[in-house]
Amino acid sequence: MNGATLCWLGQMGLMMQMGETRLCVDYFASPRADRQVPPPISADRVEGVQVFLGTHDHLDHIDHEAWKVWAKTCPDALLVFPEAHRDAVLADGIDGARARGMNDGETIRIRDVTIHAVAAAHEFLHRDENGRYPCLQYVIEWGGLRVYHAGDTLRYEGMLPRLQGFGRIDAALLPINGRDGRRYRRDCIGNMTFQEAADLAGELKPGLVIPGHWDMFADNPGDPAAFADYLDAKYGMKCSVPKIMEPIRIGDGQKR
Repeated sequence: MNGATLCWLGQMGLMMQMGETRLCVDYFASPRADRQVPPPISADRVEGVQVFLGTHDHLDHIDHEAWKVWAKTCPDALLVFPEAHRDAVLADGIDGARARGMNDGETIRIRDVTIHAVAAAHEFLHRDENGRYPCLQYVIEWGGLRVYHAGDTLRYEGMLPRLQGFGRIDAALLPINGRDGRRYRRDCIGNMTFQEAADLAGELKPGLVIPGHWDMFADNPGDPAAFADYLDAKYGMKCSVPKIMEPIRIGDGQKR
């Protein structure tokens, strides 16, 4: 079996090459004055992507301006998102035939990749009036490999056994920026603290742990060094603090 290649794009953005399928998850590609790091690839230069995924409808996860571009420049790509946001996604000019809305517990197969949706608790674990979760996590499978993209979430009761039920996770991208009253008062809802994310990783035991959601905004930071130190001290596990666009190999004994 050949391995897969992951490239972190900043925040929770992840590009994945799995066999003949290229996926792009939560890529925030639009320039903004309050970004601390620029987009590594401008939206109009994103090429060869067959599947775009967004975990929830915040600008750094479903970047509507970029999705409008990709609807035209990647005309064969499918777009995966929480079904709760279908109207917002279709408003980006995306044909309904290319839109794949998902809800908690659902699985879809696209080409040779299988995508599982798990509810996410972005500060709150809630559903809309139609029982749809507005925030999701994804477990993405190809060729016996599994990549867990946590989106934006807290850990909630029952989440760990759900994830363990998929079998061995080869790589996990976890948010570590936490939450506090200052952020909550300005409507910036939160995620796992670095300690909570380390505890999840320590119990889930993925082959590779990648901290995310720490670099993009000065007023919503995380500390990957503290995460790495706590994960090592408590569980004897190493993590890969990512560098933007640096390839990471999984599944074939290579990591770089």
